Amino acid sequence: MKRLLRDSPAVLLPIFFVSGFAALVYQVLWVRELGLLFGSTAQAAALTIAIFFAGIAGGGWYWGRRAARTGKPLRLFGWLEVGVAISALGHFVLVDVYHALYPALFGVIGGVPALETLTKAVIAASILLLPAFLMGCTLPLMVQHMAQSRAALAHTGAALYAVNTAGSASGALAAGFVLPVLLGFHGAYLLAVGLDIAVGLCALFIAAGVAVRSPSPPARPAPSVTASADQLAGSAGNHTTIWLVAFFSGAATLGVEVVWTRLFSQVLQNSVYTYALVLSMFLIALAVGAVLARWLAARPDLPVRAVLAGLLIVSAVVTVTSPWLFYIATAGLGYIGGGLGWWAYIGAVASVAAVVMLIPGIVLGAVLPYLLRMLQARRAAPGDTLGRLVMTNTLGAIVGTLVTGFVLLGLVGTGHTLLILGSVYLGLAILWWLEAPTPRGLAGAGGALVAALAVLMLAPSILPHPSPVNTQAGERLVALEEGAHATVAVIERDGHLLIRVNGNYILGGTGALESERNQSIIPLMTHPAPASVFYLGMGTGITAGAALDFPVRRVVVCEILPEVVRAAGEYFGPWTNGLFSDPRVTIHAEDGRNCLSRSREQFDVIISDLFTPWKAGTGNLYTLEHYRTGLSRLRDGGIFVQWIPLYQVSERELAIIARTMDEVFPQVLVWRGDLFPDRPILALVGQQRPEPLDPDVVLAHARRVAGDSPPADDMLMASVLRFYAGNLSESGLFGEAPLNTDNRPRVEYLAPRTHRQVRAGEAQWMNSQRAAQLYEDLIQRPGVHFDPYLAALDESQLGYVIAGRSFYHHAVLAWLGREDLAQAFLDDFLQRTPFRAAPAPQEAPATRSGWD
Repeated sequence: MKRLLRDSPAVLLPIFFVSGFAALVYQVLWVRELGLLFGSTAQAAALTIAIFFAGIAGGGWYWGRRAARTGKPLRLFGWLEVGVAISALGHFVLVDVYHALYPALFGVIGGVPALETLTKAVIAASILLLPAFLMGCTLPLMVQHMAQSRAALAHTGAALYAVNTAGSASGALAAGFVLPVLLGFHGAYLLAVGLDIAVGLCALFIAAGVAVRSPSPPARPAPSVTASADQLAGSAGNHTTIWLVAFFSGAATLGVEVVWTRLFSQVLQNSVYTYALVLSMFLIALAVGAVLARWLAARPDLPVRAVLAGLLIVSAVVTVTSPWLFYIATAGLGYIGGGLGWWAYIGAVASVAAVVMLIPGIVLGAVLPYLLRMLQARRAAPGDTLGRLVMTNTLGAIVGTLVTGFVLLGLVGTGHTLLILGSVYLGLAILWWLEAPTPRGLAGAGGALVAALAVLMLAPSILPHPSPVNTQAGERLVALEEGAHATVAVIERDGHLLIRVNGNYILGGTGALESERNQSIIPLMTHPAPASVFYLGMGTGITAGAALDFPVRRVVVCEILPEVVRAAGEYFGPWTNGLFSDPRVTIHAEDGRNCLSRSREQFDVIISDLFTPWKAGTGNLYTLEHYRTGLSRLRDGGIFVQWIPLYQVSERELAIIARTMDEVFPQVLVWRGDLFPDRPILALVGQQRPEPLDPDVVLAHARRVAGDSPPADDMLMASVLRFYAGNLSESGLFGEAPLNTDNRPRVEYLAPRTHRQVRAGEAQWMNSQRAAQLYEDLIQRPGVHFDPYLAALDESQLGYVIAGRSFYHHAVLAWLGREDLAQAFLDDFLQRTPFRAAPAPQEAPATRSGWD
């Protein structure tokens, strides 16, 4: 029976599939966990993946060499899979330790980018290098066990590569769609650990019945072969060319994946789900490519030299034509999905991803496993050969990922980068066809690259040029930067400037000047002495610039996209109150959560900007752990302000965020950011300790902001207090909602579904009537006379608060065309305030932050 198990691919292949599944679950969770520690930036993700790949490469090389010397490679495979699980468990201890130590470490090395990067690399390596190194054993040892001879290397190796990669694709889908929702991230991680232990024990059980083999003998001459192509494949000089092809094809393939991911970010909602879907489609393509390579390797009638050259040439063609294919498949970089519901949207994304990635990815994925056919005559054991190939290709993948993501995209953009990567494949094809890296071969390959780059110089007139502007809305492109982190455009619309990121998301603009300034003015009005202010997110800089009208001594701004920082500094200076030149201001192009957690400084006010809840990584800004960090960074009497776009959350997401803040802060207050009936915003204001609002503080700040000719005091107070909505903590609203935590980031996984349900008419945002009902509930519970936050206000000032509620009801009813009902609320507003007429028409600005 055990012998049957040993010899049956039906048993070993599922084991290997599960091993690949667990590996991708680990990788996805490591990227996220280290993103929480280092920041959800492209650099942090790239650093994590690079170290993971480095571990895989080192493990492939080391265990490949050991595979040739062990008599029971399957037994060693089993023990190492158990070792992966045990070493992965160290993640729980090490991550907690580093979260505690990181602020102190940054205090020592902060401000020196090279030391910061080195520190992050050391931390990441200590967490994942050992398990990744052990994971590198899987393919070489399983090939050594299943391939009875070097002649079976290509057939067996390609099959195992396909199965393992298919398992990885399934793991990416599970980690993106299912496991965090069902189990939480800790539970998902423990599941991967359990799967690895199960794989290891199954392998040990099967290996117990396998007779010990003699270790592979030392290198000896390859057996004679008859085909001249095989003689070529076995030549030492050509082996050097094979390693070059393995390295540079790995670099090009991962580079293409980086570019495809960037392209898709401009047409998707960019949630955890769509990222997982794109990654899985790429891995599926690689797995099918390995099946194709296995089929090609099994055809003795095909000349191997010509087949590999053909694969490289076709790889060049599909890479170079990718910009056109993507442009056609997305109708000119149009947003995918329109008004589709959740599952229909997922189907549409999968279909487009398949059109763009599947066929090209299959060709790219066939190159690496087909190289095994070239290496069958190599004078080494199968495991050793495959281990060296994995190492070489993976090192190339590291280089390709980093160079593409941080050099090429910023220098030449997505289309030109694909042309360059295509030219790499073309150069490899020529180098291979010319048999060896001789001067003639290198000169030929170099000539091909020069020719390709010459074509690149003419490419602006050849490549498709999707525009980030909406010409139907009368927009004009002012500036465009296709950087390493995002594609950022400055647009002019109706005489106003706005910033648009990745084609669909507006970060604000001058058309929303008053409401953007209110995001600073309203909370700062309530603090007696806001000397130091911290901003999570900057956008145009208009909000942070408004703080400079107050007696602040220090303003710290963290914006995750450096391209946005550059665009705001260059084009929004006239509206930012000197933000980019004031010596009191420090601006970091960094993740805001990371900036706050690593800082040992404390602030009077922390303001968290409007964010898109369904975007991957944004959910980290609404978690219990993040709010606890915010509370710990407040000075005595400080406030933490969380702005919420009601036009991008349902009642469910709002309840979760509000409940989570209320769990952390002693008292949470609600302020309106505007009185717009459509696309309103509100602030959840967490107090470091419960304190009543001081009307004298509000009045003093209002006079300062009003300038040389301020209105009467009662008008100033009415203008401010009409924005107060209520006391969340006293109201008891949302008390039954679940918490949003790093382990169970409910907002990040619920908001994308809500987004699609709203687009399909199956759900609704907290807009207009729903916002009005929320404000009514807040004003009634517990009532202005019983709200401890309003205890210091007199009767007329309490009337200003009620008047704000009345004016919002008026604005909503008027917007809905119910003028008969709206007038009564307007009369109440005018009766309670010194206003003699309704304020300016309340119409949401077109340049407000949000999905466009």
